[in-house]
Amino acid sequence: MAMVVATVAISFTSCKKTNSSATDKTEIETTYEISTDQAISDNLTEDANDVFFEAATQNNLTGERPLTPTQTLGILSCATVTVTPLTGFPKTIVIDFTSGCTSQNGITRKGKITVVLSDSVRKPGATAVLTFDKYYVNGYKKEGTITWTNTSTASVKGWQRKVENGKITTPTGIFWTHSGVRNVIQVEGYSTPRNLLDDVFSITGNHTVTNANGVTRTSEIVEPLQKKTICENITKGSIKMQGPNHVAVIDFGDGSCDRVATISIDGGTARTILLR
Repeated sequence: MAMVVATVAISFTSCKKTNSSATDKTEIETTYEISTDQAISDNLTEDANDVFFEAATQNNLTGERPLTPTQTLGILSCATVTVTPLTGFPKTIVIDFTSGCTSQNGITRKGKITVVLSDSVRKPGATAVLTFDKYYVNGYKKEGTITWTNTSTASVKGWQRKVENGKITTPTGIFWTHSGVRNVIQVEGYSTPRNLLDDVFSITGNHTVTNANGVTRTSEIVEPLQKKTICENITKGSIKMQGPNHVAVIDFGDGSCDRVATISIDGGTARTILLR
């Protein structure tokens, strides 16, 4: 009888370990998936920022005087931009890429971004609220609201960026939602506000991503992200993504202008992902 009990116990323990191992693998794969979603979300938000800043600069809404020649990426070379009213604030900026066009930096966008700007972009306390209407970047549909608030002081030039009800849908129809707050500091280029090509931003903060199955992961930037306007993607920094019993690290690289990032879990072998 004792031998039977022992056999049953061993079988149960073995089964439990097998089930636990399978669950762990599923959880880890989910974390890889959501970490990729996080990286893409951040990158598409940075792209929206590039569009917004170029539109504001070209329409003399940054607040600098005297006006100097504009140097930009040419993102809006195939877009229509309207600003109303012509005088005073708040202003509504509509950036329309119509049914789709490819800008000079090789990115295809379609649809509209609408920006409601309370005051000059570089004035402390000014806000800019971005919303999206059937808006796509290289086939990725972007939805939600991004609110920029100028948090600059005499010594630090920066903004808080809040994403609410964010949703990304891939070209194959897979989607996820995301929200969170980023704190953005301009570390290079602030003294030349109409030359966007020398702008470099440092980004910190927290975020939450939920996949189509309702599984959520939270993240924190552990090494400030670096976004150079001259680069299409985030080029440096890392994010820690918390899983149930493991931690993923998203690494955006060494500062080179490329579209590559890596994800590793608990220090294991890194997987390479493409940001768009």
